Amino acid sequence: MKLSDEQKRALINLAKDAILAVFERRVPQLPDDEAFREKRGLFVTLNLKGELRGCIGYIQPYKTIAQSVAEMAVAAAFEDYRFPPLRREELDEIEIEISLLSPLVELKSIDEIQVGRDGLFLQHPYGSGLLLPQVATEYNWDRDTFLEHLCAKAGVRRGAHKDKGAKLFSFQAQVFG
Repeated sequence: MKLSDEQKRALINLAKDAILAVFERRVPQLPDDEAFREKRGLFVTLNLKGELRGCIGYIQPYKTIAQSVAEMAVAAAFEDYRFPPLRREELDEIEIEISLLSPLVELKSIDEIQVGRDGLFLQHPYGSGLLLPQVATEYNWDRDTFLEHLCAKAGVRRGAHKDKGAKLFSFQAQVFG
């Protein structure tokens, strides 16, 4: 499903309103768009002055797009353990990016990975980690560097994606902000 520019704007506005609703102690209004009723995995990323300020999401399609955008925007703003909770005065400066995920596909070989197109999810007996497709391009990583960072994100040693019991998945994302 490809979203129109108007639908993308509506989701970005929903994310910002969901964060604002926390400060105002109210419940945000979900947009009534048939497309937003579909269940999809997605991530909401917050950047402040070009720096990551929060990023949280669902890998699997647990909830509708609208519900997930509202919940993950709030989680990225207030629950990402890497950052202090967002302050009200930061809200107007925050840049919001949404990554709407395709279903996960288990890879048979790392040769299937296309940097710039694919995000990666590693499921390992000792940890799991996910990197969105845009991360590799933002840092100009090749496939091997992408895999190294994925292992680090999962909290496992370099090359652990080859271990028995490890599963490597790819996905694509419609990214907008």
